[in-house]
Amino acid sequence: MQARSLAAPPSSVNPRGCFLQSRPLSFLQTDPRTPPAAPGSWNVWCRLCTPVSLPSCLKPSRERSANTMPKKYALKPSSPSCELANVANLNQFPDHWKVCTMGNSDTDQKASYDASGEHGDIVSTISSSMNPLQPPDASSEEPFTTYFDSKIPIPEDETHSCFSFRKLWAFTGPGFLMSIAYLDPGNIESDLQSGAVAGFKLLWVLMLATIIGLLLQRLAARLGVVTGLHLAEVCNRQYQKVPRIILWLMVELAIIGSDMQEVIGSAIAINLLSVGKIPLWGGVLITIADTFVFLFLDKYGLRKLEAFFGFLITIMALTFGYEYITVKPDQEKLLKGLFIPYCQNCGTPQLEQAVGIVGAVIMPHNMYLHSALVKSRQVNRANKREVREANKYFFIESCIALFVSFIINIFVVTVFAEAFFEKTNADVSNVCTNASSPHSSLFPNNNQTLEVDIYKGGVVLGCYFGPAALYIWAIGILAAGQSSTMTGTYSGQFVMEGFLNLRWSRFARVLLTRSIAITPTLFVAIFQDVEHLTGMNDFLNVLMSLQLPFALIPVLTFTSLPSVMNDFANGLFWKIAGGVLILLICSINMYFVVAYVMSLNHMALYVGAAILSVIYLSFVAYLSWLCLIALGVSFLACGKTRHLGFAAHPELFLLNNVDADTLVTR
Repeated sequence: MQARSLAAPPSSVNPRGCFLQSRPLSFLQTDPRTPPAAPGSWNVWCRLCTPVSLPSCLKPSRERSANTMPKKYALKPSSPSCELANVANLNQFPDHWKVCTMGNSDTDQKASYDASGEHGDIVSTISSSMNPLQPPDASSEEPFTTYFDSKIPIPEDETHSCFSFRKLWAFTGPGFLMSIAYLDPGNIESDLQSGAVAGFKLLWVLMLATIIGLLLQRLAARLGVVTGLHLAEVCNRQYQKVPRIILWLMVELAIIGSDMQEVIGSAIAINLLSVGKIPLWGGVLITIADTFVFLFLDKYGLRKLEAFFGFLITIMALTFGYEYITVKPDQEKLLKGLFIPYCQNCGTPQLEQAVGIVGAVIMPHNMYLHSALVKSRQVNRANKREVREANKYFFIESCIALFVSFIINIFVVTVFAEAFFEKTNADVSNVCTNASSPHSSLFPNNNQTLEVDIYKGGVVLGCYFGPAALYIWAIGILAAGQSSTMTGTYSGQFVMEGFLNLRWSRFARVLLTRSIAITPTLFVAIFQDVEHLTGMNDFLNVLMSLQLPFALIPVLTFTSLPSVMNDFANGLFWKIAGGVLILLICSINMYFVVAYVMSLNHMALYVGAAILSVIYLSFVAYLSWLCLIALGVSFLACGKTRHLGFAAHPELFLLNNVDADTLVTR
């Protein structure tokens, strides 16, 4: 192992995270005042004397002390820059700034310690562990890990072909977990309402929203692959403290809103399957319990967890596909709705439904989730070819996953378009009464247009096509709710860990993130009955629409910064296209929010909304200002780059973006 002897970085260097400057630097030599070593903790000291525990391959026994370290890991006298010592007190080195780069000359150990693994990824081991506020005794703690504390190896391609199914299979997983957000109960409800309100006419909107979502997910995945950090971690390192805290709170609100829809969706499915014997709050408690169980499946291997999600997606495809075959939608109308971007005789309800489709498909927390999931593969980020290859295969996998989710969404839209478009409450009430359905009282005997949600949708399917259609629908909703609840929990986990640098035990982290989201859900389930949840769903959709800029703007900002993405930063086309898409999506969602507020018809609510909108738009404008500077509109900085968290030190690169060959002797 070798590292170079260098001088201390200047005091102006951003102390958050562990960076390496693009220009030649050197490290401080080991301080002779180092206290005697205590057994059991070998640490690497980064800036501000923040300790980072060495990976397990360099720590073969916790009982070994520094003087019993294996010889091949010992420092050579000519390169004393990387201090491997047991330091009892951080205050011993208050003025010392140290960065460590490590290499392993033993090729047999390359798999266990390399730039491609969780314990070999320098960024995963050093940068993502930084916490300048942690207590002095934190040096004895275990290395900071997330759920994905092991990584899946990528097979070598000896033929060097441009495409390999073996490699695609190795990269398959994160995209399908990401696609769950396109199949959650909120999306299913949007689909069935679209079919009931507009028939087949808005299928092209669904397809366009899915394509836009794919392009935005591509940016999130590239950020995770190139930097080795997910979006929340990058935000934590790049934004200043106050914006960072506000951003975290906004994203948490989005996760809570999404989680409420997902958990209640599962509870509704359980209520339908139990013929109403299990109340809504009982279904919520069951969902909470089984989510905790399923979340620990990754203890048996990440591949098994991904296979379980694949199983749930298969259940959704089979159940909603069964409804599709049973109803037999008109295929000509389906194709016209997909490929003709026109909505004949559409009014305000259809326009609002189109806006709702976009808001349901593109979800803010999914950007944070996808950027974290791609870290589960071993990618040598010092090798540009491997990074480029990972970006390619992750994009192909995302295309396949979102195509599958799109087909499932089409099943739902077309079923309700064929069977229930332009139906009235009286029509459905008569059919349910003739079918002796216990739910016939749900629909008043009047000529108003039928309004459905995921609960009433199952009921009307049962009335028209028999009890089997109802129960199969409920099974599909349960799979959608359960899978999206699990991925929502992962999203909350990554967001909280990334923004707050939590160093808690695994169970404590899961318990905290679940409690924050579940508490309001349980409250709603106790005081709301299963038949009157439409108003709450509308409010939650508005809440998530408001949070969308807090995911889209940061992901475009950081993927456009060469200081973060190096050679993989967005080009001019992607900068313009990304900016236009985000502006379009945010504008559409703001229309949805304004329409919802106007429907409240209460002056006090108007005043409150106006005050909150000023605060909200001010923060969005601040993030947009930083984003525009990242996109190249440099005159907006007014020469005061010191106020910009990400632009204050443009010479800094994330550690894994630097060519390792110039730093490490392997």
